[in-house]
Amino acid sequence: MKVSKILGLGAVAAVALTLTACGGKSSSSSSSSNGSYASDQTVNWMESSQLPTMDISLATDEISMNMLNNTNEGIYRLGENNKVEPGLATKTTTSKDGKTWTFKLRHAKWSNGDPVTAQDFVYSWQRTVNPKTGGQYAYIFSGVKNADQIMKGKKAVSTLGVQATGKYSLKVTLDKNIPYFKLLLGFVPYFPQHESFVKAQGKQYGTKAAGVLSDGPYKIKGWTGTNDSWSLVKNNSYWDAKNVHLKALKDQVTKDSGTALNLFQSGKLDEAVLSGSQVKNMLKDSKMNVRPEARSGYLEMNQKKVKAFKNLKIRQAMSYALDRKTFTKNVLGDGSIAAPGFVTKGLAKNPKTGADFTTDADSKGVGITYDAKKAKQLWKEGLKEIGKKSLTINLMSDDTPREKNTAEYVQSQLQKELPGLHVTVSAIPYKQRLDKSAKHQFQMVLTLWGADYSDPSTDLDILTSTNSYNNGQWTNKQYDAYIKAADNAPAGQDQQRWNDMVSAEKVLLKDQGVIPLYQVTMPQLLNPKVKGLIYNTAGTPFNFKEMYVAK
Repeated sequence: MKVSKILGLGAVAAVALTLTACGGKSSSSSSSSNGSYASDQTVNWMESSQLPTMDISLATDEISMNMLNNTNEGIYRLGENNKVEPGLATKTTTSKDGKTWTFKLRHAKWSNGDPVTAQDFVYSWQRTVNPKTGGQYAYIFSGVKNADQIMKGKKAVSTLGVQATGKYSLKVTLDKNIPYFKLLLGFVPYFPQHESFVKAQGKQYGTKAAGVLSDGPYKIKGWTGTNDSWSLVKNNSYWDAKNVHLKALKDQVTKDSGTALNLFQSGKLDEAVLSGSQVKNMLKDSKMNVRPEARSGYLEMNQKKVKAFKNLKIRQAMSYALDRKTFTKNVLGDGSIAAPGFVTKGLAKNPKTGADFTTDADSKGVGITYDAKKAKQLWKEGLKEIGKKSLTINLMSDDTPREKNTAEYVQSQLQKELPGLHVTVSAIPYKQRLDKSAKHQFQMVLTLWGADYSDPSTDLDILTSTNSYNNGQWTNKQYDAYIKAADNAPAGQDQQRWNDMVSAEKVLLKDQGVIPLYQVTMPQLLNPKVKGLIYNTAGTPFNFKEMYVAK
């Protein structure tokens, strides 16, 4: 799932935010009349790279998703802790089997004054799943009636299970019950698009400010498609504009996090995301917020290219040989934590008890514990079973500093703990690594994956035997059976579905289908005067709707 995993796949450079109050008047009556708001409601925001696109059907990277999430809005909006909040829907009705959803939409407007209608959703969804559009996030519609067949070119786009039953009435039909469907409805790919505007813009749609229309809290201004600065300004046509306090967010591309730190410390920026040794030096600062991300780094072993990886003891030995706690503390040093499993901590909670998924799926360290003695024993037995005395493997990774450091640690640690093992490292550009991974052109690869929504299935589904993102081609019939049961659970069986996913995670770790290494975090310095910033670990990270600068 997701190219954002690819976006998630962590290739997305860490977003560097910067917020500061600079000259200007209060942006709304609510902020000007409330004594807690500063008179200056302007925010300066720093990005790590240029904005790639504002086309809802084509966006995959984190920067585009953040911009779209704050200039647009769908049926729902995701608040703190991924809580589903009112968006364009004023009423939702769901059938008992969970397959039919109907929505009554509020009479909202686009930034040009046109009404936002049910047909805008129909057009947007059909446009995204249409193979001719080339949207990499089309897969996120799997489960909506006929979406899979449409994406394969086997059915017409018009057969997608979404229908405008009135100007402000929308009906959605699913192939199966999707317990997390409300979360998807608050995710950027499910947002509406104004058909006549999109068609009128043609190839210019989503490529510059003039080719963008908004129905959310802000509008984009000053973006040419290739420049390093732009702004998000308050959208007065937004249905809930009274609760939008900022006048503008001024975005500036600044790639060096060292520069960001200096500007923060000099008072010119109110926020900065740090990296590497910077984090080690600032972890105890009261302004530091180490935000967990639902993104993990792990090793995939190509079991079809390297026969030795088919041996369970070989796979287990390599995992036991890695000291994740020492690695995250001394090598990364950026607040990242040792992997609690494949599914990340803080992603989802037990529907009955509220326990974190990683707590329920805890296998007492099986598959992720450092045990040098056990590693050596399993390695010796594994080599004997495959009839070898030594083994040489290549580890592929991105050529970014964090990934290169990770690969070098894995190389060093495996060679240290496993006699007869020689590891070479190939650090290559991100896009090249993605391409080779997808084509299974590797022996072992360091991969990053991030969640699109706050449900364990967003992670677990990718390791089923037929999933295209299962690059190591690990297969386990028991695992597949648990995931199939969870993915097809009838409405009302949330607890059994949860139990099946927990069982699948335990099978994965015991069989060492992949080797989890660490969970990514975002080390963020933030001025305490910046309030109302909502951050979520899954999907689109930031919601700025109610953000403001306090006195």
